Amino acid sequence: MARRRRQFNVFNLSFLDVICCGFGAVILFFMIINAQVKVRSLQASETLQNETEFLEEEIFDKQKRMVRIKNEIDKTEQEDVVIKGNVQLLLETIEKLIEEVAEHKNQTLAATGSIEQLQSDVQQLEAANKRMTAQSELAKTEPGKLLREYVGEGNRQYVTELRLGGSHVLILVDASSSMLGRTYVNVIRYRNMKDEQKVKAPKWRHTVNSVDWLATRLTEGTKFQIYTFNETAQSVVEETDGTWLEVTDGSTIRTAVNNLRGSVPQKGTSLINAFEAIQQLDPAPDNIFLLTDGLPTQGRRIPSRETMVKPEQRAKYFAQALRELPPIPVNVLLFPMDGDPFAAEAFWRLAIRSKGSFMAPSRDWP
Repeated sequence: MARRRRQFNVFNLSFLDVICCGFGAVILFFMIINAQVKVRSLQASETLQNETEFLEEEIFDKQKRMVRIKNEIDKTEQEDVVIKGNVQLLLETIEKLIEEVAEHKNQTLAATGSIEQLQSDVQQLEAANKRMTAQSELAKTEPGKLLREYVGEGNRQYVTELRLGGSHVLILVDASSSMLGRTYVNVIRYRNMKDEQKVKAPKWRHTVNSVDWLATRLTEGTKFQIYTFNETAQSVVEETDGTWLEVTDGSTIRTAVNNLRGSVPQKGTSLINAFEAIQQLDPAPDNIFLLTDGLPTQGRRIPSRETMVKPEQRAKYFAQALRELPPIPVNVLLFPMDGDPFAAEAFWRLAIRSKGSFMAPSRDWP
């Protein structure tokens, strides 16, 4: 039997080949496009990331600038408050001066009302001058009523408008570390020395000599106290806190001054605790002498660690202390410390408002 010959169809293989090739081309084209899209996506993502980081840096810089501007605004507001207070004080001082000038003008007009009255005034002044001259000559030959004598160097026992009166006199002495020197360098240098050397620091000896001069002006029968203060306040005479000492033969004053000479300046300064100690005295003092070198560095509480106190914070501590001060004349003797520019103005205002006096002793006084 003869084998049947198979029929050949030209479209059988060619069509399948075309379909497969076309499908492969599509797959290859898709893979090429997909790879390019992925590369471009990564490039775009990296660009966006860089731009995001740049924007974050700009935002951070703007925030820092805003913080600096806010700090400057706060500082300006604080300075504005201080300036307004000074302006108000100056206005009050000007008003008082105007009143005093008007009063002096009235007195002048009344004094020049008649020639006879002027002649009488001249005669009275001459008589008073003679009496003062006689008393001065007597004082040169007699020791007077001073229970203790303070001998200065040459003619250095000068003082201007320091009000030394009062029946109950309190002397407040700053005994903090800053009383060891007039500059921070000297304070640190003396602070690292032994106690025997600290009490010999020139500034501290100057302060004690000033207290000694004041004490010699206390008359017999006057009640007095000498308190030292740093973080706390206490009497220089043991077991006399809250009580008054009486001037008798001068021995009590001598003991108090000698104890003060042996006191060692140390720690920080809390003026509010010193003013609160005044309230323990009964009766209250009628005259206060405050010897210090600058604004306080602490409030009522002792800080947990020692840090640099900014001038604005020291001014706040000073304002807090003033709220605890009774209405008593305060006579300030300021031994200025370098780096505390607001102290002189603050204590001058305290003296003026309390009807006391203010002085910054020279280094050769008393």
